Amino acid sequence: MGRVDKVADMFLNKVSSLAKFAPDKMSKSTLAQGDFLFAGLNSFEPGQEHAPHIHEGQDKLYIVIEGSGVIRIGDQAELLQAGDAAFAPAGVVHSIRNSEPERLVVMAVLGPPPHNRAGG
Repeated sequence: MGRVDKVADMFLNKVSSLAKFAPDKMSKSTLAQGDFLFAGLNSFEPGQEHAPHIHEGQDKLYIVIEGSGVIRIGDQAELLQAGDAAFAPAGVVHSIRNSEPERLVVMAVLGPPPHNRAGG
């Protein structure tokens, strides 16, 4: 069994209420982190984005919790809404943009977690 001391709570209720927002840029908050998996929230005010980037050696699953926005994986982009998901395999460029007038909350699940990736 993994080390539980890295997780504040084993059960999280009303996950979207844990989102933190900032007026100038997308905000991040950690939900859970273990030896093999990380889950956090990416929170966007209207017009904010997470610029295109790549994670070598780390897969990422985006799950839209609240609102809707454009998620780009490689050369494909799609407007996703609450309940939709997108998978960004390791080494593939990806980004998120809140193109809508309401707030956007996206859960990001990464494996391995940031602290276990080769090189840091």
